[in-house]
Amino acid sequence: MHSPTTTHTPSEPDEPGRRLQRAIVMQTLRSDRNAHWTRAGLEAELGDTDPAAVADALVQLHQAGVLNCIDDEVRCSRTTIHLDELELIAI
Repeated sequence: MHSPTTTHTPSEPDEPGRRLQRAIVMQTLRSDRNAHWTRAGLEAELGDTDPAAVADALVQLHQAGVLNCIDDEVRCSRTTIHLDELELIAI
């Protein structure tokens, strides 16, 4: 039996998963781009990233309410945008 501190669940990404989630959120908050992204556009912008890892990160961010993912479209939730406008999200 594994202890809770060593077992990862889908809602608790490992460090590479957290880095990927941060990269996705930062891409979707960019002021020099359209607020709407496609999954393929995000994958291309992120460079050499495993598409399955991107898909997992998008699911986790969507389930947490950070992103809205509808079909192939990805964008920040209104809550995430508001937190960014309050300067609570920093690079």
